[in-house]
Amino acid sequence: MRHRTFLWFILPSLAAMILFIALPIVSVAVQSLFIKHEQVIVISENCGPFGCTEEVRIDTEATAVLREEQPLGQFNGLGTYVNRNHLATESVAAAWQDSSSLLDFGARLMNLPLYKALAFTLTYTFVVAPLVLMLGLIVALGVNGLPRMLRGPTIFASLLPMIVTPLIGSLILFWMIDANGIIGQSLQSLLEDPDLSLKASVPLTWITLIVYGIWHNTPFAFIVFYAGLQTVPKDTLEAALIDGANRWERVRFVVVPHLMPLVVFITLMQLMDGFRVFEPIVGFSAGANASSLSTLIYNDLRGDYQQFGSAAVTSILTILGVAILLTPVLIKTWRDFNRTRV
Repeated sequence: MRHRTFLWFILPSLAAMILFIALPIVSVAVQSLFIKHEQVIVISENCGPFGCTEEVRIDTEATAVLREEQPLGQFNGLGTYVNRNHLATESVAAAWQDSSSLLDFGARLMNLPLYKALAFTLTYTFVVAPLVLMLGLIVALGVNGLPRMLRGPTIFASLLPMIVTPLIGSLILFWMIDANGIIGQSLQSLLEDPDLSLKASVPLTWITLIVYGIWHNTPFAFIVFYAGLQTVPKDTLEAALIDGANRWERVRFVVVPHLMPLVVFITLMQLMDGFRVFEPIVGFSAGANASSLSTLIYNDLRGDYQQFGSAAVTSILTILGVAILLTPVLIKTWRDFNRTRV
């Protein structure tokens, strides 16, 4: 394909990516350098026969004029990046000096909003992603081995978690784990602890959110792997069977290598989805026990006092985090591509 033809071929997609991805990211990056204008305060002195008093009032007109002249807000540079609600460089340095051990240092970091959210986000991502890969492949292999008549109903039942809207699914599980729900009451009866609450404990809340993430994301991995299994060369499988390979060996040395491009694809998708986890936390009303980078952005943008600069900073840090997570996978994929091409 000629360069000119290729350019015209990708031009619509390239224009859409610039318009809907690149420009918004640039806009958010610019907004992260500004903070909301402070209100203009006017102090006036009123004197009378019994002395003078000071009156403090907000000059709404001057504040409106200031915000109209500088709509982005007051320039703050990287100040928002390093304040206590984000990277908290001063607090981290003080915690490192005052900590007696790494555990103590980690406990102090958990008192900072960004690092607390980052801890749950990374835990969720690195637990859910590999388990989704493993369970998706196991389910795909199981369904692929069923009689053809049973595959349709089984596939339909396996895809139900993915069909349910994430927020609705999390709300359903939220009601089930309630003290009056079927799971909550069953655990109380099983453990003989009437005061047990999955919502009140931080570890149990994290476990519940992770279990929900696995339940909701496994069908995606399953359907991708199942489609990939239909392309596995039957001649190679028959040759391995003739050579005496058992089922596990055929899966390990024939099926998995054939599905490696799909493994990379699902890994990339799960890393990105896990790093921006949001709906389960809102659905579970788990903000007190678990927060993510996305919930920090949500909290900055809601309410009467919206902090666009703070939300923009967290968004940029989230994008950088996703890029860091994806870089090793992309590098490995590029090296494998070059190796196979040579």
